[in-house]
Amino acid sequence: MIAEIGHFAFILAFTLALMQSFVPLYGYFTKNRHLMLTSRGNAIIQFLLITLSFALLITLFLQSDFSVKLVWSNSHTAQPLLYKITSTWGNHEGSMLLWILILTFFASLVALYGKKLPLTLQSLVLTVQGWVTAGFCAFTLFTSNPFERLAKPPLQGQDLNPILQDLGLAIHPPLLYAGYVGFSIAFSFAVAALIEGRIDSAWARWVRPWTLVAWVFLTIGISMGSWWAYYELGWGGFWFWDPVENASLLPWLTGTALLHSAIVMEKRNSLPAWTLLLAIITFSLSLLGTFLVRSGVLTSVHSFASDPTRGIFILMLLLFFVGGALALYALRAKNIASQGLFQPISREGALVYNNLLLSSITVVVLVGTLYPLAIEAYDGSKISVGPPFFNLATAPLAALLALALPFGPMLAWKRGDLLAIAQRLSIVAAIALLIGLIILWYHTNAPILAVIGLSIGFWLVFGAFYELFYRAQFGKVAFSQTMRRLINLPRASWGTALAHAGVGISLLGVVATTGFQTEIIRVVNPNESYDLAGYNLTFVRAENNAIANYREQSATFTVSKAGVKIAELTPSKRFYITNGQATTEAGILHLGFSQIFITLGDQKDNGAYAISSYYKPYVSLIWFGSIIMFIGGCLSLFDRRLRIGVGKKNKKGALDNA
Repeated sequence: MIAEIGHFAFILAFTLALMQSFVPLYGYFTKNRHLMLTSRGNAIIQFLLITLSFALLITLFLQSDFSVKLVWSNSHTAQPLLYKITSTWGNHEGSMLLWILILTFFASLVALYGKKLPLTLQSLVLTVQGWVTAGFCAFTLFTSNPFERLAKPPLQGQDLNPILQDLGLAIHPPLLYAGYVGFSIAFSFAVAALIEGRIDSAWARWVRPWTLVAWVFLTIGISMGSWWAYYELGWGGFWFWDPVENASLLPWLTGTALLHSAIVMEKRNSLPAWTLLLAIITFSLSLLGTFLVRSGVLTSVHSFASDPTRGIFILMLLLFFVGGALALYALRAKNIASQGLFQPISREGALVYNNLLLSSITVVVLVGTLYPLAIEAYDGSKISVGPPFFNLATAPLAALLALALPFGPMLAWKRGDLLAIAQRLSIVAAIALLIGLIILWYHTNAPILAVIGLSIGFWLVFGAFYELFYRAQFGKVAFSQTMRRLINLPRASWGTALAHAGVGISLLGVVATTGFQTEIIRVVNPNESYDLAGYNLTFVRAENNAIANYREQSATFTVSKAGVKIAELTPSKRFYITNGQATTEAGILHLGFSQIFITLGDQKDNGAYAISSYYKPYVSLIWFGSIIMFIGGCLSLFDRRLRIGVGKKNKKGALDNA
């Protein structure tokens, strides 16, 4: 009965989404205020119904109700409680319901907290959200019903995919989906503005917080996925340019460009057409990622093995939403004029430069990801576009972006003085260059590109904070007054600095571990020792254990330095009983921001094991930088200026907030 109630609640939500797709729109064209107001209550009720449906699906997993096909194919009675819950979205059908839950959640927030918006704009935004929700509800109901029953319920389930039975993967999908789906709000605002034929700085102020929320979630979601792949897959890498990884990176790149473009739109009423286009493209790339993951057109450890008919359905949704939005843009954009004028050397110009480079990187990644698929569809040939292409093509563009980043916040609006800013930043450049020379002196055989990369990373970090200290007049006024000014700076200023510094910190981690990593792959016998980057590793013993729903083969290593034991590591391989799959669990020792990383390979006939061991200097900075970016984004969200709505004045001059 639980499954039927959940299914019925989902169908009701779908029906309301269809109503939301047309009733407020009809009210807009007929100027019927009451019909437009229905969009608010409709959006909130949809969220409540989807929440009920999702909660009941979780209940089915907790009860191990194997009469439900989804529970049977993704759960097992021996699974730990946490993974019974996360099994709900560790599959195609459940993850789509989670996607719709987040979609309706954002729409309900617009309904609840968007009352300072003009009623016409709010109703149009919620109408577009209704179109998106109805489309994905139809897809889920007709091709991916999570409540489908089995005619003959089995006694036991097939278990969740072993690589998904991990805390990182429990958190990663909800965060990533919040980022993907969050950009639907920017998309809805863009389409609503095109329907209304009106876009101004107030529109940019309304859309920027929603874009920032999506960007914050997508940033931490991608970072969490990178960390999971790093330690769970046992490859010891942080980014593999996997097509599904690229699918999440693409909307992040254009979303970052959208954030910066919206600032220009808000402050200077410039680039309106470009900002609208970015809002459309960003959510379009989120939908493209959904298509790639669920269509079966590519194979990846991250993708869902899906029926091709589902891919066709998603492709139709993609064509409808993206094609419709772009067609509307083509009709309306020519009537949208930019009012703010500015010189190339200005803060607006720096943000345009930022947009151009981010867009260029997006095109490179998109072409590299889709080109193999296009070639295979054309003549059946299979080619691979891997890290060498992506690294070579994106690194110069990323370097140009990083070099320019500290200049942007220091340039004046409309017209800036590049020479004066360069003089102020010369001390930052000198410090970054000096650190690079010290590294080169200390590591005489260091790759020159790695040294340059580290210098750019320090340039970003110090440049981000230099702007704050310059605004606080550090060294020009009393220290107490400087600190008071720093504290009183807008939170958005601190958020921007932290976000830019986070990029630099992540870059430092990427370059350090790529350029200075030590790797040893060898066959090791029990009680045998070997050295790794100044540390001594001793293989103590190997043992087998039975734990919950898997058997584990583990090895114990001691790590010592100068004869003093530091820690024990236990890399392992897990063999899951139900489905016979295996996973690798790395042994990781954190040494500050550096790590010793060990994985256990196959056992040889003589009892020895193949062992892969790495010393990864400062690798943790990659994810620490992402956390700093996340914190920076959150600080900006709490800036009072982003929480102030702008109402639409009526004929009497009062604000019409409905």
